[in-house]
Amino acid sequence: MSDLSQLPVPDAIKAAPAEAARRRGVLRSLIGRPMAAAALTVLLLIVLASVFAPLLTEHSPTRVDLDLVLASPGRGHVLGGDGSGRDVFARLIYGGRSSLLSGAIALATAVLVGVPTGLVAGYRGGRLDSVVTWLSSLLQSIPAVIALLAVIAALGSSIAPTMIAFGVLLAPGAFQLTRSAVRGVRGELYVDAARVSGLSEARIVRRHILTVVRPPLIIWATLMVGVVIVTQAGLQYLGVGDTTSASWGAMVNDAQRNIYTRPSLLYPPGLAIGITAACFAILGSALGDVLTGDGRTRRRRAKAVATHTVTGKLKASVEQPAADDALVEVRDLRISYQQPDGTAKEVVHGISLAVRPGEVLGLVGESGSGKSQTAFALLGLLPREARVEAAALRMGGNDLSRLTSRQWQDLRGRKMAYVPQEPMSNLDPSFPVGQQLVVPLRRHLGLSRQQAATRALDLLDRVGVTDPRKTFADYPHQLSGGLAQRVLIAGAVSCEPEFLVADEPTTALDVTVQAEVLDLLRDLQKELGMSVLLVTHDLGVVADLCDRVAVMRDGRLVEDAPAQQLFTAPAHPYTRALLASGLENADPRPLLGTDADPVPPAGAR
Repeated sequence: MSDLSQLPVPDAIKAAPAEAARRRGVLRSLIGRPMAAAALTVLLLIVLASVFAPLLTEHSPTRVDLDLVLASPGRGHVLGGDGSGRDVFARLIYGGRSSLLSGAIALATAVLVGVPTGLVAGYRGGRLDSVVTWLSSLLQSIPAVIALLAVIAALGSSIAPTMIAFGVLLAPGAFQLTRSAVRGVRGELYVDAARVSGLSEARIVRRHILTVVRPPLIIWATLMVGVVIVTQAGLQYLGVGDTTSASWGAMVNDAQRNIYTRPSLLYPPGLAIGITAACFAILGSALGDVLTGDGRTRRRRAKAVATHTVTGKLKASVEQPAADDALVEVRDLRISYQQPDGTAKEVVHGISLAVRPGEVLGLVGESGSGKSQTAFALLGLLPREARVEAAALRMGGNDLSRLTSRQWQDLRGRKMAYVPQEPMSNLDPSFPVGQQLVVPLRRHLGLSRQQAATRALDLLDRVGVTDPRKTFADYPHQLSGGLAQRVLIAGAVSCEPEFLVADEPTTALDVTVQAEVLDLLRDLQKELGMSVLLVTHDLGVVADLCDRVAVMRDGRLVEDAPAQQLFTAPAHPYTRALLASGLENADPRPLLGTDADPVPPAGAR
């Protein structure tokens, strides 16, 4: 093992300024986009003008001066007077307060109501999803203006209750957007990987799923601010609402009444409403691009590092209990799925198997034989619509069929781990590799950020990563398939689990990397004394790693025997057919162009 004493631990994993650095990176990216920078500048000026209105004018927005009725600009009045003798400039900058406050209240209400319900309904699914979706559709069917008029009639013309009601009417938009994004990502392999790491559902939703929802939600939110401002101005234009305070809508109403006498009164509020709404739309689009990311912001964040001394090695847990005590027991396991016609389709038909401490059991069979379904039943990763029945489904004294969500979190990652077949799909693209290794270590072992980063770097070195520090700071898209698989293996063994499920761990890798990964798995299994369930259809991998082999076909277990016995004297015809299907000892095919395989004439199909 190489000396890691000088390897630095990235700042992204340290407690101090990671979040502030992320926000600065987003702001720098926005400023680097001319349209976004211009929109941000204009919005900032509008907000400052509204907040500091008393410093920009000495005139009151509500004071009436008969000498100022429809007066032209001049005599200390920058934009002249309106039809009631009030200063137009004062009403313009004070009116921004009403419009911006209305947008903030309505948007906050929509987000607080729509986003959490969308996250829960999209992630949990089932009856809860159906009920909340029905309520959302009901709200969307209500005409917004009519509902707001009813609220104003019942509760008065104050901004707060009116905009809260408007926010509730906008919430279905946030709900549908959030729900759709969550449903699109909840089945991703990196979400299952996070669950296997023992993370709570709340953390998975907050850290792995909400990051996917955030960019479209920000775009929607900024567009909705413009909609709220225009709607509030429309209500004021109709004379509905608080007529005692200055607002852009009331200014448009006054300008319309004097359109033939002084049409220029329409320009200040009209431009203010249009420019504000357009700036929010431009800013939202730019924010969506930045947060979705072209990699530039992420690479800048990944470069910040601070040195720390790294020591320690993986603890070898080689002590094993008696071999006749099964660590994992499956008895009469049945898995079925409800069909559209109401019938149930059974995909696993009453299989039984056991994995003893320190044993490597190979679960083999052709595609669709039920291997992965069986493994996912042990991991608790089957979809919610799956119906699982078993006389026994145990791991280390835990009845897996009766575990609560919290008990699963404690078991997965700490005592049970998972190595998937698609390494690139099981790492969350939103976070650097180091952070994804550190979080389970802190969750299960109670380590500090510094200690967890130290152990993560040591793990990366142990699994053969050439440059642990660089890989620690890299994002998944910067890794090769073999390197990503090593990272996942490091994460799987990080808490020294008793039982490891490896589902086709070498399928997506080239032959050379396959051999290296198999050697790594073999060494780690012996070093940590793990029991391993190896799901594969590659009999060469089985011969290389497994102590015992269970063969599945069409959801049934057809043979279970020691590896040497299975390869030398297979008992079941299907097992013999599998062994015979390999290319080993097969007669070579004739070369193209020989008499046995003539080259077809030109033009022939």
